[in-house]
Amino acid sequence: MFEIKVITQFAAAHQLKLVQSKCENLHGHNWKVEVSVCGNRLNSAGVLIDFSVLKKYIKELVEQLDHRFLNELPMFESLPPSSEHIAEYIAKTLQSTLTPEDINVSHVTVWESDTACATYIIQHQRTARDTLYF
Repeated sequence: MFEIKVITQFAAAHQLKLVQSKCENLHGHNWKVEVSVCGNRLNSAGVLIDFSVLKKYIKELVEQLDHRFLNELPMFESLPPSSEHIAEYIAKTLQSTLTPEDINVSHVTVWESDTACATYIIQHQRTARDTLYF
Protein backbone atom coordinates (compact mmCIF):
# COMPACT_ATOMS: atom_id res chain seq x y z
CA MET A 1 0.00 0.00 0.00
CA PHE A 2 1.27 3.44 -0.93
CA GLU A 3 0.19 6.68 0.74
CA ILE A 4 0.93 10.27 -0.17
CA LYS A 5 0.08 13.45 1.70
CA VAL A 6 -0.62 17.02 0.63
CA ILE A 7 -0.80 19.91 3.09
CA THR A 8 -2.66 23.15 2.45
CA GLN A 9 -4.29 25.90 4.46
CA PHE A 10 -7.16 28.34 4.52
CA ALA A 11 -8.50 31.08 6.77
CA ALA A 12 -12.13 31.09 7.89
CA ALA A 13 -14.45 31.94 10.75
CA HIS A 14 -16.98 29.76 12.52
CA GLN A 15 -19.18 29.71 15.58
CA LEU A 16 -19.82 26.56 17.57
CA LYS A 17 -22.91 26.06 19.72
CA LEU A 18 -23.30 24.10 22.94
CA VAL A 19 -19.59 23.66 23.64
CA GLN A 20 -19.80 25.87 26.74
CA SER A 21 -16.60 27.70 26.03
CA LYS A 22 -15.34 30.79 24.29
CA CYS A 23 -15.72 28.86 21.01
CA GLU A 24 -19.40 29.76 21.12
CA ASN A 25 -18.30 33.27 20.16
CA LEU A 26 -17.71 34.06 16.51
CA HIS A 27 -13.98 33.46 15.88
CA GLY A 28 -11.60 32.45 13.16
CA HIS A 29 -8.64 30.21 12.50
CA ASN A 30 -5.84 29.80 10.05
CA TRP A 31 -6.69 26.17 9.35
CA LYS A 32 -4.09 23.68 8.19
CA VAL A 33 -5.36 20.69 6.23
CA GLU A 34 -3.47 17.43 5.69
CA VAL A 35 -4.93 15.10 3.09
CA SER A 36 -3.61 11.55 2.69
CA VAL A 37 -4.59 9.27 -0.17
CA CYS A 38 -3.62 5.64 -0.63
CA GLY A 39 -3.66 2.84 -3.14
CA ASN A 40 -2.00 -0.44 -4.00
CA ARG A 41 -0.83 0.36 -7.51
CA LEU A 42 1.41 2.98 -9.02
CA ASN A 43 0.69 4.28 -12.49
CA SER A 44 3.04 3.96 -15.46
CA ALA A 45 4.99 7.02 -14.26
CA GLY A 46 5.66 5.23 -10.97
CA VAL A 47 3.41 7.44 -8.83
CA LEU A 48 0.12 6.84 -7.03
CA ILE A 49 -1.32 10.10 -8.39
CA ASP A 50 0.44 13.17 -9.69
CA PHE A 51 0.84 15.62 -6.80
CA SER A 52 -0.28 18.50 -9.05
CA VAL A 53 -3.56 16.71 -9.82
CA LEU A 54 -4.23 15.98 -6.15
CA LYS A 55 -3.35 19.56 -5.18
CA LYS A 56 -5.76 20.88 -7.83
CA TYR A 57 -8.66 18.84 -6.42
CA ILE A 58 -7.86 19.94 -2.87
CA LYS A 59 -7.46 23.58 -3.88
CA GLU A 60 -10.92 23.55 -5.46
CA LEU A 61 -12.39 22.25 -2.20
CA VAL A 62 -10.49 24.62 0.09
CA GLU A 63 -11.38 27.65 -2.05
CA GLN A 64 -15.03 27.05 -1.08
CA LEU A 65 -14.04 27.52 2.58
CA ASP A 66 -11.35 30.19 2.40
CA HIS A 67 -12.16 33.57 3.95
CA ARG A 68 -15.74 32.56 4.63
CA PHE A 69 -18.05 32.31 7.64
CA LEU A 70 -18.40 28.53 7.62
CA ASN A 71 -21.75 28.48 9.41
CA GLU A 72 -23.35 30.14 6.37
CA LEU A 73 -22.13 27.59 3.81
CA PRO A 74 -24.56 24.99 2.41
CA MET A 75 -22.40 22.02 3.44
CA PHE A 76 -22.76 23.09 7.09
CA GLU A 77 -26.47 23.92 7.09
CA SER A 78 -27.33 20.90 9.22
CA LEU A 79 -23.93 20.26 10.84
CA PRO A 80 -21.82 22.58 12.97
CA PRO A 81 -18.58 23.54 11.19
CA SER A 82 -16.32 21.91 13.75
CA SER A 83 -12.85 20.68 12.83
CA GLU A 84 -14.31 17.16 12.79
CA HIS A 85 -17.03 18.04 10.29
CA ILE A 86 -14.65 20.06 8.11
CA ALA A 87 -12.31 17.06 7.91
CA GLU A 88 -15.23 14.76 7.07
CA TYR A 89 -16.53 17.15 4.38
CA ILE A 90 -13.13 17.41 2.70
CA ALA A 91 -12.51 13.65 2.88
CA LYS A 92 -15.88 12.57 1.48
CA THR A 93 -16.02 15.26 -1.21
CA LEU A 94 -12.47 14.55 -2.36
CA GLN A 95 -13.16 10.79 -2.44
CA SER A 96 -16.07 11.35 -4.80
CA THR A 97 -13.76 13.37 -7.09
CA LEU A 98 -10.76 11.05 -7.25
CA THR A 99 -9.94 9.01 -10.33
CA PRO A 100 -8.86 6.32 -10.91
CA GLU A 101 -11.17 4.49 -8.55
CA ASP A 102 -8.38 2.48 -6.93
CA ILE A 103 -7.07 5.61 -5.17
CA ASN A 104 -8.75 6.31 -1.84
CA VAL A 105 -8.68 9.08 0.70
CA SER A 106 -7.25 7.41 3.79
CA HIS A 107 -7.65 10.33 6.17
CA VAL A 108 -7.92 14.10 6.45
CA THR A 109 -6.59 16.05 9.42
CA VAL A 110 -7.74 19.61 10.05
CA TRP A 111 -5.68 21.75 12.43
CA GLU A 112 -7.36 24.80 13.94
CA SER A 113 -4.22 25.69 15.90
CA ASP A 114 -0.70 24.38 16.37
CA THR A 115 -1.92 22.19 19.22
CA ALA A 116 -5.45 21.12 18.25
CA CYS A 117 -6.65 19.03 15.32
CA ALA A 118 -9.29 16.53 14.27
CA THR A 119 -8.89 13.62 11.85
CA TYR A 120 -11.55 11.91 9.75
CA ILE A 121 -10.64 8.39 8.64
CA ILE A 122 -12.54 6.83 5.76
CA GLN A 123 -13.18 3.13 6.21
CA HIS A 124 -12.83 1.39 2.85
CA GLN A 125 -13.96 -2.12 2.07
CA ARG A 126 -11.08 -4.35 1.10
CA THR A 127 -11.45 -6.44 -2.00
CA ALA A 128 -9.53 -9.42 -3.32
CA ARG A 129 -7.56 -7.11 -5.62
CA ASP A 130 -6.27 -5.23 -2.54
CA THR A 131 -4.40 -8.30 -1.38
CA LEU A 132 -0.86 -8.71 -2.63
CA TYR A 133 0.84 -12.06 -2.62
CA PHE A 134 4.61 -12.33 -2.45
